[in-house]
Amino acid sequence: MGPTGLVLGVDVGGTGIKARVTDAAGTVLGEHRVPTPRADPDAVQLAEVIAELAVTAAAASGATRLAAVGVVVPGVVDEVTGVSVLAVNLGWQGVPVRERIHAALVARGVDVPVAFGHDVRAGALAESRPVPGATQPLDRGSVGFVPVGTGLASALVVDGAVVSGGGWAGEIGQVRIQHGPHAGLRVEEIASAGAVARRAGTASAHAAMLRVQQGDPVATAVWQECVDVLGEAIAWITAVAGCHAVVVGGGLAESGAMLLDPLRTAVADRLVGLRAPTLLPARHGDAAGAIGAGLLARELLDTLAPTEAPIGGRA
Repeated sequence: MGPTGLVLGVDVGGTGIKARVTDAAGTVLGEHRVPTPRADPDAVQLAEVIAELAVTAAAASGATRLAAVGVVVPGVVDEVTGVSVLAVNLGWQGVPVRERIHAALVARGVDVPVAFGHDVRAGALAESRPVPGATQPLDRGSVGFVPVGTGLASALVVDGAVVSGGGWAGEIGQVRIQHGPHAGLRVEEIASAGAVARRAGTASAHAAMLRVQQGDPVATAVWQECVDVLGEAIAWITAVAGCHAVVVGGGLAESGAMLLDPLRTAVADRLVGLRAPTLLPARHGDAAGAIGAGLLARELLDTLAPTEAPIGGRA
């Protein structure tokens, strides 16, 4: 087995799983989206779903074999041990997810190494990879990645390396607001796509955005409060880490200038006398996690070559 084989990158979300099969050049050969199993506190059902995706990928790959699987999940993740320390939305606490997945793969006849990581940090890895012709390289200096989705988290990339902090880095959405009208709430209860939809009384953040465009006062107030709290979080990330750029992704970022323009102002207003970061829209949208999972799988293969891969991809 070598780094030239195919890899399956899997991003496990609270409601859905996104998977991509790519070759060594990064060409996408297949994409899959399936629901995330519910009431699965031991990740057994998830492991079976991923094993089925791997079998499908292996069957469709022809002469080029599937060489590795990369899986990224939300919450507090220990990448070294392959354990989900805590994932509230999935009901996991201390679950050996990588081990479960590898066992399910072996049971289905797909004995390949498994790379395991955090969804947001994997997304940051994907977003920070160099792009030919880019005017602002993101693989040098400190770069923040903030996907504003169902919840809110962040990641920090320093000189191309993602900061893990033992699995605890980036959980900005869990910080409790101490002052003002939202005191006592967590940041993601105000500054996330899920919070915007819930507080605006709409089915989605996109629907809330449309109401803002129509001048709805409730939706407009909710949107501005999201921008204010998110701007505060990004300002602190920038002040502490010296970020020269912050990539904003997730569902809310799909609103484009409607979010980014007032957010740039909110961040700059809080960083008077300091260097404000360039706020950039994410390039990969909601595919960043799956792309990052594939990159983790490819990196694992690079570290194992030319020796035989150990069980679960562990050294």
